[in-house]
Amino acid sequence: MAEKEAKRGAGMSTLLKVNNLVKRFGGVTAVNDCSFEVQEGSITALIGPNGSGKTTAFNIITGYLKPDSGTIEFDGKLMAKPTPSSIYRAGLSRTFQQARIFPELTVLENLVISSSFGWKDLLGTRVTAADRKRGMQTLEEFRLDKLHDLRAKDLSYGQRKLLEFASVLMSDPKLVLLDEPTAGVNPVMIETMEKHIRDRNKAGVTFLVVEHDMQLVMRLCDPVIVLDHGSKIAEGMPEAIQSNPQVLEAYLGS
Repeated sequence: MAEKEAKRGAGMSTLLKVNNLVKRFGGVTAVNDCSFEVQEGSITALIGPNGSGKTTAFNIITGYLKPDSGTIEFDGKLMAKPTPSSIYRAGLSRTFQQARIFPELTVLENLVISSSFGWKDLLGTRVTAADRKRGMQTLEEFRLDKLHDLRAKDLSYGQRKLLEFASVLMSDPKLVLLDEPTAGVNPVMIETMEKHIRDRNKAGVTFLVVEHDMQLVMRLCDPVIVLDHGSKIAEGMPEAIQSNPQVLEAYLGS
């Protein structure tokens, strides 16, 4: 608690600013005039009941969907026509609900291709000495180094989640969007994922996390932003969010 208060008082600047996003699919408004900010150095949670617009917002922020209206500002710059590659190069990376890896490539090769967002490093000599050293260091951090020559398709579900997380870090991102990082994994893997998030955050990486494990959110994230029907309905410290009437109604009401 004291650590969170100290971090909040350290004068953090805004790293991501979402302004009045709207996204419709036919007659359904998935994101409705949604605005929120992510402060540099924070582990910010984006929560809400199923269908509240969290993943759609993620897809807009990272250039996978075009909004009907609204803007995204990242690191002080307006992202006029964001694409996944331009967002990635700007320093914003993400994971997905279902880990996106290259199943036929080795664990180490997955990291190499992620570091460049292209296939050029896999042409000719697949892994350079520099790539291998950096990749192995990252795999060692995630305790995947002994599996570096294994095809990614042969990893367990939890290991694939870790590999995807390790891969997005290879570009030295400023902000990482984690889409349900602990979904479907066992309690030991949840502890492992939480440790890596905390360690990387202490090293300077900012996180925006969509997560349904409320126990994890409440002990890991600050602040917590809550969406319902595509709009922000609450934002604050975990303790305040837990007792917020609007949040309780969104999760428990009709």
